[in-house]
Amino acid sequence: MKCDVYLSFDGNCEEAMNFYKAIFDGEFQMVMRYKDGPPEYCKPEIENKIMHTTITFDNGCELKASDDFNMPLNKGNNFHVSISADDEAQGYAIFSGLMEGGKVTMPFEAVFWGGKFGSVIDKFGIQWMVSAPGNETVS
Repeated sequence: MKCDVYLSFDGNCEEAMNFYKAIFDGEFQMVMRYKDGPPEYCKPEIENKIMHTTITFDNGCELKASDDFNMPLNKGNNFHVSISADDEAQGYAIFSGLMEGGKVTMPFEAVFWGGKFGSVIDKFGIQWMVSAPGNETVS
């Protein structure tokens, strides 16, 4: 399992991540724009904004981010703790535990980029993203 910080921006993700890349001497591992995803996620005004990006630095540190237009961003709600589970069963168990007493913001299910993903705000108000490769069946 792996744990990272996931930052959310309201339109300036690319600028911010280039800033962090320079500071940390990082390297982009992935840049996905809204136009690269399913059409239902892409409006003309955001097609070139960042749907997901990752920079790596210092022997395996990762910083992940996106432009999030689903809710107003305020200081304190513009980040998630991102968990990358080793397998689908572990991901489902983690997600299920975090949702107890919390609020599911996206169900843990198959996603277009592969595997399973879900997000939840736990009972303490912490935002979590849980990802897992789709290599086994969970009922």
